[in-house]
Amino acid sequence: MAWNAYDKNCPTRIVLDRIADKWTVLLLGLLSERPYRFNEIRKNLDGVSQKVLTQVLRELERDGVIARTVSITSPVMVHYSITPFGMTLAAVVRTLTAWAETNIETILQSRNAAGEPGRS
Repeated sequence: MAWNAYDKNCPTRIVLDRIADKWTVLLLGLLSERPYRFNEIRKNLDGVSQKVLTQVLRELERDGVIARTVSITSPVMVHYSITPFGMTLAAVVRTLTAWAETNIETILQSRNAAGEPGRS
């Protein structure tokens, strides 16, 4: 069956909604470097709440993009890592992130010219 993301009933829109989330983009970029513990992720993703991070991690794990590994130690340690499947998506996300970092000055200048202040 051929999928068509432009069709409102196409299930690929679920994937696009997930990828369009800024926390997903940033999380995939981070986890593509190495496995992280939950609190390490929170420390590195400045501004994400515990609730939102937990939700995004669960959704990405459910989709097979990341893996959650529990080590039975005292205290219990949980690591999150990207799966080989997730690495294929992370490659795309890194390109998007690089584009944003490369072009943010142009975007901020355009917003300023339109009378809309950008965030610094």
